[in-house]
Amino acid sequence: MVLIPNLLSDVGRSVGLSTVMRVAGLVTRLLPIPQPTMLVGPGSSARLGHAVAGFGHQKILIVTDRVISGLGLLDGLTRALTEGGTAFCVFDEITPDAPIPQIEKGIEIFKTEGCDAIVAFGGGSAMDAAKAIGLSVTNHKHPRRLVGYFRGFHAPVPIYAVPTTAGTGSEVTVAAVISDPENNKKLVIADSRLVPKMAALDPELMTGLPPDITAATGMDALTHAIEAFIGHWSTSFTDRMALAAVGMIYDNLRVVYKNGKDLTARENMALASNYAGLAFTRANVGNVHAIAHQLGGKYHTPHGLANAIMLPHVLRFYGPCIHDKLAVLAVRAKVGAAGEPVDVLAQKFLESIDALSRDLGIPRQLDALRKADIPALAKAACWEADTNYPVPRYMSVETCEELIRAVLPKAASRKKSTGQASTRNAG
Repeated sequence: MVLIPNLLSDVGRSVGLSTVMRVAGLVTRLLPIPQPTMLVGPGSSARLGHAVAGFGHQKILIVTDRVISGLGLLDGLTRALTEGGTAFCVFDEITPDAPIPQIEKGIEIFKTEGCDAIVAFGGGSAMDAAKAIGLSVTNHKHPRRLVGYFRGFHAPVPIYAVPTTAGTGSEVTVAAVISDPENNKKLVIADSRLVPKMAALDPELMTGLPPDITAATGMDALTHAIEAFIGHWSTSFTDRMALAAVGMIYDNLRVVYKNGKDLTARENMALASNYAGLAFTRANVGNVHAIAHQLGGKYHTPHGLANAIMLPHVLRFYGPCIHDKLAVLAVRAKVGAAGEPVDVLAQKFLESIDALSRDLGIPRQLDALRKADIPALAKAACWEADTNYPVPRYMSVETCEELIRAVLPKAASRKKSTGQASTRNAG
C-alpha cells in the first residue's frame, strides 16, 4: 500500500485497482454461494430445533453468550432438541468481537463433548465464533491459519443459525470476523461453505433489545445494503436485495427503536438484515467497513456503531460518482420522488441518513478515538479496502485520515484547531 503512490499516479492507481477488482468481481459472480433454508416468524427458533433434531446429529454445540442464556432465550430451541432426542451442550462465553481465545475454548469443548454440529445463537459475534469453530475442527487448523479466503480443505461441520439482532446478516454470509486481542486487529475468514444450513428469524427473540443496540445493528444492516448497492460487484440480484433492505429499514427501524415490542416491525427488520446479508455476501462492502474494522479492532467499538458513524462521511467522499445510485436509494427510501434531478435526490438521501442517525441517537464522534492512532488506522483501512473491496472510488491514506479525524471527540478536535491556529500565528 505504501509503495503504490511511488509507482503510479493517483489516477493510475485507481484505474489499476479498479481493473483488478472488476476481474475479481467476474469470478465472484460465478462462485456458487449456498443459501440456508429459512424459517421466519414468532416461534421459528423452536421450529428450527425440531428440524435439527430430525437430522440425526449425536450432539449439538450451542454457541452463544451469557446474556442470552441468562434471559432464557434458548429455551424454545433446547426444549425442541430434547423432545427430539438430540443431546446438546451450551458454550455461552462468547463476548463482542469473538476473540481468538474464546474460539479456542469452543473448539476444545466441541471435541471433548463429542459434538458433530453447531447452532449459533445470538448476534454477529456468536455467529462468527460458531463459523470459526466449525471450520477449525474439520480442518484441524488453528483459526489464525484459516484467515483469508478458502484456507480450509474440508467443509465445516453443519452449522445452523438463530440471529437475535437484526444487523449482521451473518446467517446468510460467507465470512466470519474474529478478533486478535494480542494485536488489536480484526481478522476475516471467508469460505462459501461457512453459510449455515438452516436459519430461524424469530422476532420474539429481539423484542428485548435495548434501543441503542437496535439502532446500531439496524444501521449496520443499512450500511451493508448501501455498500453492496454502490460497489462495482453489484448484480441484478444483489440490487434487488439491497433495495428491499433499504426500503424496509427506513419503514421499520424508527418503529422498533421507539417500540421494541412491535413484532411485525421486528420481523421486517430481521428480513431486511437478511436481504442486506444476501446482497453484500456477493457484492461485498467498501470503505465504511474497512474503517469500521480498524476502529473495532483498536477500540472494541461495536461494529454497527462504527459503521453508522462513518457512513455519511464516506458517502460524501465518493461524491458524484455514486449520485445516480443514491438517487435510486432515495426513491426506495421514500425521501424523494421519481423524476426529481439525480443530484437533488442524492442530496436528499445523504440528508436522510443524517436525520435517521439523529433520530436513533447515533453519536457524531467516537469518544474512544485518539488522534495519534489515526495514521495507522487509515493505513490499515486503505490496505483492507484496496485488497478486498470493489469500492466506487479509491481513497488515499491522507484522505482516509481526514475522514477519521472528522469523528474525533470534540475536545480533541478543539485542541487540534487551537494548535493549528497557534502555528499559523507563529509563522
